[in-house]
Amino acid sequence: MKAAALLFIGSWLIFISEGKPQVPEQEKDPKFWNAFAQRTLKNALTLQTLNQNKANNLILFLGDGMGVPTVTAARILKGQLSGRSGEETQLEMDRFPFVSLSKTYNTDAQVPDSAGTATAFLCGVKANEGTVGVSASAVRSQCNTTRGNEVTSILKWAKDAGKSVGIVTTTRVNHATPSAAYAHSVDRDWYSDNEMPADALEAGCKDIARQLFENIPNIDVIMGGGRKYMFPKNTSDVEYPDISKHSGTRKDGRNLVQEWIDQMKDKKGEYVWNKSQLLSLNPKSVNYVLGLFEPGDLEYELDRNTETDPSLTEMVDVAIQILRKNPNGFYLLVEGGRIDHGHHDGKAKLALHDAVEMDRAIGRADLLTSTHDTLTVVTADHSHVFTFGGYTVRGNTIFGLAPMLSDVDHKPFTSIAYGNGPGYKLVNGVRENVSTVDHQAPHYQAQAAVPLVSETHGGEDVAIFAKGPLAHLLHGVHEQNYIPHVMAYAGCIGHNRDHCSNGGGAQRPFIPSITLLLAVSTLLC
Repeated sequence: MKAAALLFIGSWLIFISEGKPQVPEQEKDPKFWNAFAQRTLKNALTLQTLNQNKANNLILFLGDGMGVPTVTAARILKGQLSGRSGEETQLEMDRFPFVSLSKTYNTDAQVPDSAGTATAFLCGVKANEGTVGVSASAVRSQCNTTRGNEVTSILKWAKDAGKSVGIVTTTRVNHATPSAAYAHSVDRDWYSDNEMPADALEAGCKDIARQLFENIPNIDVIMGGGRKYMFPKNTSDVEYPDISKHSGTRKDGRNLVQEWIDQMKDKKGEYVWNKSQLLSLNPKSVNYVLGLFEPGDLEYELDRNTETDPSLTEMVDVAIQILRKNPNGFYLLVEGGRIDHGHHDGKAKLALHDAVEMDRAIGRADLLTSTHDTLTVVTADHSHVFTFGGYTVRGNTIFGLAPMLSDVDHKPFTSIAYGNGPGYKLVNGVRENVSTVDHQAPHYQAQAAVPLVSETHGGEDVAIFAKGPLAHLLHGVHEQNYIPHVMAYAGCIGHNRDHCSNGGGAQRPFIPSITLLLAVSTLLC
């Protein structure tokens, strides 16, 4: 025990003498922190004048799997990518004035999945895991429980109100999150008819890709991956013609992309499948866009071919420029969907770089819109069993080692770790020595406590960041299904529009003053 203690202390001393960054001089002066706090206080006081305008535009940024630890780690990474220590950095979402928490459980699951949660934050009702666009009365994979249990989304409410609508994602456009915006499916995995059981097809259930084009006619902007689910089985992919796994999957022989092109022929619609095609569009002369940039999910930001594949920021930029032409405004769902996939693989570097890219997209949306008439909400569907710690010093690279050795097995460990997942590794019956591998490589799998092929979601609450008209209604701790109700209320769409004036603006609820109440009371007496 004495030797272990000496080893533990020694590792601290070595790190302190060799790697501890200097504290910025200004931070040593109490005046710096006092002045910083006073400026923050002054800004907070301005929030007493609430923005009660009508939200002509509604934007929801959804970081799939972006729990609070991921937000914090992404903040540090963003700063370190700019040459700073990172902790003091502000994400774009950090600048939003209103922050609350969302309870993410599904109706049948304490730790949720992305399908049931998407139904909550898009359709306004909690649902069972694995199902999209249906209530909790529907049973996963049982086709005959679909009919009569369909629930509609805020994207449909917006379209019905005359707004333009869009979906932008880094996953397949028929993946769990985006599909809840338009589909009603008792199984999130029914991407095309190829993935559906025969009895479900015979009973009349539709695959999700088909529902994308049939349920809500004329979705203005659709961007993401999932090309192969739109083409007849064995049709070669336009980008990867020699790779069979990327070929079309549809058994019904339909070419959904060509059907869309034919339908939009006289409506200024454009189909694109690469970056150059997307960026060559003139938003002023295009009304509809279908962009399918990969056969499956888009590449991780760190793996993306920057010459051929658009970034999330670039997709959001084009989407908003097209949608904002509508004087009635727009609703846009943006998903940073591969944050989740990176965590499932235990590859924190991929997940965090995708989170930083989503933050860039949030910043781009801010430049293209105004808080005067645009409500922007940033949240997550669920968290992950991802964490970072180990008493790392200020400025320690987020992907680096903790400044000590384990006082149990006397080996180094990374600051980042997972509660479970594929990063659990034993070498000769003991924990792997991470100093012998490249733990800062993009595809390095961080160590995990419990071995699993795929790391799991976390069950804790996630953050909601909000700015713009009526953003203050997102406060405290909420059920996740509250989110679309607030956004619809702010935009005067959906079920609850009694507060909207004849001109379409939001009105303050009538709250009688104490003086008026006393006067009325006197008269009555």
